Amino acid sequence: MSTAVAPRRTGQVLADLIPASRVRDVALVVGGAALTGLAAQLSVPVPGSPVPVTGQTFAALLVGTTLGARRGVASLALYALAGLAGLPWFAQGTSGISVSFGYILGMILASAAVGALARRGADRSLLRTAGTMLVGEAIIYAIGVPYLAYAADMSASAAIAAGLTPFLLGDALKAALAMGGLPTAWKLVKR
Repeated sequence: MSTAVAPRRTGQVLADLIPASRVRDVALVVGGAALTGLAAQLSVPVPGSPVPVTGQTFAALLVGTTLGARRGVASLALYALAGLAGLPWFAQGTSGISVSFGYILGMILASAAVGALARRGADRSLLRTAGTMLVGEAIIYAIGVPYLAYAADMSASAAIAAGLTPFLLGDALKAALAMGGLPTAWKLVKR
């Protein structure tokens, strides 16, 4: 009698619905980095903050959720490395290290978390998608705000006031977009 346990099958993310190949994976990783870079250009300065409102965080969470943890991390790491190398695709067409670079580091980790959650089905219903986006946003802020405080020589309360509070409403709107879009995409592909 065998006591071996059958391997646990992992769930799928949306990108897994495209036939598997190395070319697919490379295209998805490069495409995710490019999407994040383009979304970063949707940038609005926030009075009193060195950090603008951008579409960058939404794109990063969308990339992680749709590509999964491994490809999401690769995509956001490519985005960060290309920006560090001088490609002007960080917020407002910048590159290199700035006081807001901690948010980019947070996006890499957040893409891993939301990708892992999506593989477990966390992007298939409104409430679970909302929770997934909140986890991702919390990770981004948990790294971005302390980095901002350090890099800009701010107190913790000043960094929260400049790098968290002004963005909460926009993040709620981004989560609402994801809550509508991701479960709808799953319903469409099940047809």
